[in-house]
Amino acid sequence: MIKVLVVDDSALVRRVLSEELARDPEIEVVGTAPDPYVARDKILSLAPDVLTLDIEMPRMDGLSFLRKLMKHKPMPVVVVSSLTPKGSEMAMDALALGAVDVFCKPGEAYSVGELSKELIARVKGAARARMTVRTDAPPSKPMEALKETTLKIIAIGASTGGTEALREVLQRFPVNSPPTVVVQHMPEKFTKAFADRLNGICAIEVREAKDGDTLRPGLALIAPGNLHMMLQRSGAVYSVAVKDGPRVHHQRPAVDVLFKSIARVAGKNAVGAILTGMGGDGADGMLEMKQAGAKTIAQDEKSCVVFGMPKEAIARGGVDSVMSLELIAQGIMSKL
Repeated sequence: MIKVLVVDDSALVRRVLSEELARDPEIEVVGTAPDPYVARDKILSLAPDVLTLDIEMPRMDGLSFLRKLMKHKPMPVVVVSSLTPKGSEMAMDALALGAVDVFCKPGEAYSVGELSKELIARVKGAARARMTVRTDAPPSKPMEALKETTLKIIAIGASTGGTEALREVLQRFPVNSPPTVVVQHMPEKFTKAFADRLNGICAIEVREAKDGDTLRPGLALIAPGNLHMMLQRSGAVYSVAVKDGPRVHHQRPAVDVLFKSIARVAGKNAVGAILTGMGGDGADGMLEMKQAGAKTIAQDEKSCVVFGMPKEAIARGGVDSVMSLELIAQGIMSKL
């Protein structure tokens, strides 16, 4: 059983989250808390495996509580945030502090049926996360500029723990790196805040993708939450299609959708990387990429928060190289 503590100042949200989580026989909601002070005491008495955490609360905000929690008692945290610009920005701060996933407030993005599936999946993913005491690491430095640019494409997929993994990789990309397309499992609206955050700290430009965006060196596009992203080409020009469609591996955007389009459109001119995350999304697509001649990389188990997606990709034979997170940017550039 996965023991969950729900922390939110809204009694309605506490009730909704508790009821939805209780639908899964592998999850037990052991308690709720209206603020961080009550949560602190219940963490000690109930020993939950996962916390769901509101950010905007009275007495102590969720970010301050998360900072203390990750310093003294690291544990998997799923942030439950509003879709407002402020809420999205604070959610990015929470992920940087050590939260492993983010989820929209009930009623803001999901139907009733989707709410249960999404929430349960994110809590189960968080329960498998490998947690460590947070330390202030020096920022990653970008690599030297590439001597030449060619018509290459970089594709990256990630899920649980992926926001910090992607930061580590993209911060190391040189300013003229090949066009990059990224799927990170994340709810609608949060992907724009995530892209904006990366854009402010990377040498390359990073932004949320729009349908028809043209790819160019020095640009990375993040698939929008709740939409699939696919590579397309007209002559020598690559662009992306951003479309609705059925969920794949319960995900939209799905890494498999992107990777399979990369295999069809770019083939041997692509390099793919699959990072930390729960489940098997991306494994089939990475195999198709390799079969089409692309070079492929998986993050190693030791540096993953959750060794699910890379493990599946390796097991299916779609991976050329397995690397620690700190070496993946260099590995990608070496395969271009």
